[in-house]
Amino acid sequence: MSKDKPARRPKAEPPKGFRDYFGAEVTERKAMLDQIAGVYHAYGFDPLETSAVETVEALGKFLPDVDRPNEGVFGWQDEDEQWLALRYDLTAPLARVAAQFRNDLPSPYRRYAMGPVWRNEKPGPGRFRQFYQCDADTVGSPTVAADAEICAMLSDALEVVGIPRGDYIVRVNNRKVLNGVMEVAGVLDPSDPARFEAERGIVLRAIDKIDRLGDAGVRALLGAGRKDESGDFTKGAGLSDEQAEVVMAFMAAKRDTGAATAARLRELVGGSVAGLEGVQELETMAELLDAQGYGADRIVVDPGVVRGLGYYTGPVFEAELTFEILDEKGRKRQFGSVSGGGRYDDLVKRFTGQAVPATGVSIGVDRLLAALRAKGRVGAAAPGPVIVTVMDRDRMADYMGMVGELRRAGIRAEAYLGNPKNFGNQLKYADKRESPVAVIQGGDEAAKGTVVLKDLVLGARIAASATLEEWKDRPAQVEVARSDLVAAVKRMLAQ
Repeated sequence: MSKDKPARRPKAEPPKGFRDYFGAEVTERKAMLDQIAGVYHAYGFDPLETSAVETVEALGKFLPDVDRPNEGVFGWQDEDEQWLALRYDLTAPLARVAAQFRNDLPSPYRRYAMGPVWRNEKPGPGRFRQFYQCDADTVGSPTVAADAEICAMLSDALEVVGIPRGDYIVRVNNRKVLNGVMEVAGVLDPSDPARFEAERGIVLRAIDKIDRLGDAGVRALLGAGRKDESGDFTKGAGLSDEQAEVVMAFMAAKRDTGAATAARLRELVGGSVAGLEGVQELETMAELLDAQGYGADRIVVDPGVVRGLGYYTGPVFEAELTFEILDEKGRKRQFGSVSGGGRYDDLVKRFTGQAVPATGVSIGVDRLLAALRAKGRVGAAAPGPVIVTVMDRDRMADYMGMVGELRRAGIRAEAYLGNPKNFGNQLKYADKRESPVAVIQGGDEAAKGTVVLKDLVLGARIAASATLEEWKDRPAQVEVARSDLVAAVKRMLAQ
């Protein structure tokens, strides 16, 4: 008679596209987000925490395909057969909150939010299904002063976390200007917005690919179409050479000053009402930012900002880091964008039927942390806790008393809570914890009223390469009075 097979053990690994974050990574992220939150708080923004779960109905257009609620999000049906999903971003929950509490919240409502979001998309190298976002938005303000304030706040946030001036630039564009350019190019009819909708979509997608395809590739997509290296053909917008030239001139309109750029944009939008309004908004933002001391060394008008123009309704901006790093092949390249945002005035309309102006920005938390590591601003090994070793199980209260004294003095400390039988294992534990100091008190030291402090940092250096003179000048192990424990540990940590 065959015996039942033992149950299969589960694999000790996270689901595909997810990862675990350990001590230093979590600490660095929290420290950075705390610094950013300090800037947002100084600007008068309030924190908001929303549920990680939203109804699919509330997520609405933020889903890739609302007819297939499991596509793009992690969704399921509850016992009432209502579709629920993990939040896709932090903007959709804000829309729901702004509508739900519109009679209770101040208007404008200024909030910031930080937390994980989940996307049911194919993972890849450096691309995970769970990641952090850090957003700040103003809901209910139609003036571009709100957009200018977001740009200034973004600039301050980058500097406070350790990106110095000169290593970043906040670039600003405006969707209305592009609409004006499309009018001039003949692919937007203000009296019939649905007309040329397909062509406009192709134009938007084409200019969004300028960095990857270059001028020639974008021109091909604006015209008949483009065949890539594999032979696949992408249908173009069907613009004439003259029409395409208007769009290309828009992307190349940046000049040495904001005023000169705005003047060139005025030429391009011609008599378009929307286009001229967009140019005026850019000029107003530049004026407001200049009055606060945010010059062209930090924030510039740049028609080259095209990402998100299909989504935003007015000003659009992104923060780009300008310093160089080495890629995985050892080649120099510019770090690139770490943040983006803009004005999206249909935020709450889905819920209330009324247009509510809004503008906001989202910082890529992982991208910004990677930039700080590249600059050496984070990533240095943080010292672990002081370890109080255990020589006698019956004297555990004494050891915990030492730990308590150290903690009350602001020193990170812990007692060894493993099996104390093998003292060598305690020191190995301290090394693995990257502890700077071990506190030792056996029966002899207790009788004398002393403790032994072992400098683990210097001890490692002595074992590796320290000279005899260096060891004599600062011994790796000292015995001090028990009453002098805190002061002696502080001295050792300060060396």
